[in-house]
Amino acid sequence: MSLKIHQDHARFRQIVKGRVRQELRKFISKGEMLGREGGKTVSIPVPQVDIPRFRFGDRQMGGVGQGEGEPGDPLSQSDGQDGAGEAGDQEGAHVLEIDVTIEELAEILGEELSLPHLEDKGKERIVSTRDRFVGIKNVGPESLRHFKRTYRQALRRQIAAGTYNPERPIIIPVREDKRYRSWRTEELRESNAVIVYMMDVSGSMGEEQKEIVRIESFWIDAWLTTQYKGLDTRFIIHDAVAREVDRDTFFHTRESGGTMISSAYKLCHEILERDYPVSDWNIYTFHFSDGDNWSADDTKQSLEVLEEKLLPVSNMFGYGQVHSPYGSGQFIRDVRGRFGDTDKVITSEIADRDGIMDSIKDFLGKGK
Repeated sequence: MSLKIHQDHARFRQIVKGRVRQELRKFISKGEMLGREGGKTVSIPVPQVDIPRFRFGDRQMGGVGQGEGEPGDPLSQSDGQDGAGEAGDQEGAHVLEIDVTIEELAEILGEELSLPHLEDKGKERIVSTRDRFVGIKNVGPESLRHFKRTYRQALRRQIAAGTYNPERPIIIPVREDKRYRSWRTEELRESNAVIVYMMDVSGSMGEEQKEIVRIESFWIDAWLTTQYKGLDTRFIIHDAVAREVDRDTFFHTRESGGTMISSAYKLCHEILERDYPVSDWNIYTFHFSDGDNWSADDTKQSLEVLEEKLLPVSNMFGYGQVHSPYGSGQFIRDVRGRFGDTDKVITSEIADRDGIMDSIKDFLGKGK
């Protein structure tokens, strides 16, 4: 019975994952998957999905299944209307929350967007260890005693001593017969990566624009985490001046003022040059803005820093332009005009939340 329950529960989770897969674009655009991040799970509200079960009503109620019934008798208590009538004692429709690991979400995202595995290059800084069994020894802990080798040695000893009786084949190992597995600890070099997120927080970037950036960066993080064992994330916000902040500040800060994109690119280069040698790290840089910059001179300076400082060390540079009614939208045209043929530079226009999935595909679909 217990095994059957586990099988039914596993099947139910597969049904839920199928529902998540079908509604992935809707969940992402609404940000429903980001409601709670407890450890490595994310709570996903899945509407109209429930575990099948019997429901019993009040014994004093009539109806089919409780005494005599006639064709056409209602199966429920009433056909109540939403928001009308007196307080009742029956349960209503509920939203079921299913805990799905971030790895499972990233797997679903990768399958839906056909994301390729990424090219890695740095394997020097992140080191893990693995114990590997490499032979047999005469000493060791009992937990590693090799059953077959021990009894084979005991059999050989009894045959050599003439004490083995084929008619009554009892083999009793002694201390000298025992054999144990031996192991060796190996160092494994793991691929590691750093993501630097830069976001324009000037007056033209409103809460909706920052929410789009938050949702998209969460999914980019989720995918890259499945590709690399060691993943660092750094955050830069800028208006006319750039500064490095923590994750919470990045997504909740309220700023205003002008915009100088070059300040973010310069700070990004300083962080990478100081903390992340290009020979050891896979480097991903993302900049989100509404495309409005202070001047043509600063745009020129930004593109020069990008070309001379950031692109040589980056696996890719992604520029996402979020639509804002207050932004000019010019910067993406400047980037495309300068780097249109550069494979490392990927641009994406995000009109609204519905465009997040397509933007993720733009950034990660080439497997850089």
